[in-house]
Amino acid sequence: MRRAFLLLHLSIFLWGFTGIFAKAIDLNEGVLVWYRMLLTASSWVFILLVTRKMRWPGSAQFFRIAVVGLLVALHWLFFYGSIKYSNISIGMSCLPMIAVFSSVMEPVITKQPFKWYELLLAVVALAGMFIIFHFGELYRTGIMLGLVSALLGSIFTILNKRLVASIESEIITTYEIGTGFIWLTLLMPLYLYLFPTDKLFPTTNDWLLLLVFTVVCTVIPFNLSMKALKEVSAFTANLSLNLEPVYGIIFAFLIYHEQKELNGAFYIGAGLILLSVVLYMIIHFRHRLKNWMPWEIFSWN
Repeated sequence: MRRAFLLLHLSIFLWGFTGIFAKAIDLNEGVLVWYRMLLTASSWVFILLVTRKMRWPGSAQFFRIAVVGLLVALHWLFFYGSIKYSNISIGMSCLPMIAVFSSVMEPVITKQPFKWYELLLAVVALAGMFIIFHFGELYRTGIMLGLVSALLGSIFTILNKRLVASIESEIITTYEIGTGFIWLTLLMPLYLYLFPTDKLFPTTNDWLLLLVFTVVCTVIPFNLSMKALKEVSAFTANLSLNLEPVYGIIFAFLIYHEQKELNGAFYIGAGLILLSVVLYMIIHFRHRLKNWMPWEIFSWN
């Protein structure tokens, strides 16, 4: 159990570097996501071919996966846009809103009744985000992009719950990233028309960062978390995942000294958001522990 717990936290620790790489790579968010999806999809195809786990999920399932792949691409696009238009701390502070949006979107998508405590905690989290938004005028564009990213993240997480019941997580990951890359490629001409950039090709330094980014923040943590799930409980896994934005903000403070850019409102708002998510997890998993799916711990960032 101790080894599994360490593997889980190591994977979350590595996911925490996502924002650092996003800021360090000198590409705009659209081009950055395009290259990351290309490298990540290629990595997963290679892994599945070597391990002989690659298989066709069926036409009907492939269509559902492709739809989620589009949501994944857009989620990444808005998330990295949030960091580029504000800073790492703001972008990472929006991540816990995925759980908040899920409490509202899941009953809508699955046609189940709303739960009063989920709505109450959602109000608390939104109050925290309002505080950050109200007192952080310079970062409002980044906050709005981060909220859209969280909304998209909540939707594809809900949709993935149905897929993971009948398809292996590695297969879902490979096809979602692959189809997400295709979707993004089709959208790139429109994107570049609306948001032109002079830099379409990474420098040698950017290529190095992209390769490390793909391996360290995607492939390795995913594999570590899958191994940890064999022993770690659902509650522990999901509650621990809330450390990702905490790690990300700490790294931003240590490497980019972003604490100098933030005021007290950010800490109050971020604290309310994190508190609401922790309380949500505690209450939520008392009711849903038996119906938990492994996909629920994975974050696409």
